[in-house]
Amino acid sequence: MASSNTNVPAIEAKGLRKIYGAQGKQAPKEALKGIDLTVPQGSIFGLLGPNGAGKSTFINILAGLVNKTEGAARVWGFDIDAHPRQARASIGVVPQELNIDPFFTPLEALELQAGLYGVPKRERRSREILEAVGLADKADAYMRTLSGGMRRRLLVAKAMVHNPPVLILDEPTAGVDIELRRQLWTYVRELHAHGTTVVLTTHYLEEAEELCDRIAIIDQGNVVACETTEALLARIDQKTLLITPPAPLNEIPEALSALNAEVTADGRLAIGYQPSGSNVDALLDAVRGAGISIVDISTDEADLEDIFLQLTYQDRSREETP
Repeated sequence: MASSNTNVPAIEAKGLRKIYGAQGKQAPKEALKGIDLTVPQGSIFGLLGPNGAGKSTFINILAGLVNKTEGAARVWGFDIDAHPRQARASIGVVPQELNIDPFFTPLEALELQAGLYGVPKRERRSREILEAVGLADKADAYMRTLSGGMRRRLLVAKAMVHNPPVLILDEPTAGVDIELRRQLWTYVRELHAHGTTVVLTTHYLEEAEELCDRIAIIDQGNVVACETTEALLARIDQKTLLITPPAPLNEIPEALSALNAEVTADGRLAIGYQPSGSNVDALLDAVRGAGISIVDISTDEADLEDIFLQLTYQDRSREETP
């Protein structure tokens, strides 16, 4: 049951805080430190962070599985406190854990899930969904006979039985092979093309870089970045110019000693430079002036992993500063 207001964010959190109580000799743990986060409708939104950063806590609060300590959160315009049923009906969560009943068939599992969400029988799409995730031929097989990859796909199917406008995928491709990852992302793209907002957590940073149009990075309960993927990648003003000479180099010519240059293992010349303040033509002229002919050139740009490591390291440095 989704709000008809197309102007509201798919997910909105303001000042969201969660403190887990002390256990034994352990002090209370602040998993979320008053985060503000907005997921626009119609996006594929990446939610990244190291283990223990607070990602799962955030997801579980939205899903109604964990009670927040402070702050507010809305799903598709519905406040999770004032309208919990509507908020939960607006979201589908694919968990990390393969939590399935081995004595049910996939079809029975989807029918049961649809019943729990109050989907009338005439509106259920169980077989259609199984077909979409490649499990139509396993509809009546016991789930204990399914492979790990099939079980992962079944979790996606279960999250979609009530046709939620927001789908959260929590490490959906962890431990699955490359072919299954491709199949899963093809299905996710199809859902997105039909209007589903997708929130993705993943440890495969190249996956987030390829799929997501916007990314938030959480570390130690704080949002340390939330930008378009393009803007995030532009944060690191660093590229490497790779030059292939006619014959492999053994050392850097003296004339290039002032540059940030090195010789790669395969004999190419690698020159680090800042696009905002460097002239590539001038660099190439310097290389030619040093007596090096150029057979081929390419550039190596910063990727999401560089950004991720830089931001999470900076966040830890701030936390450790007395």
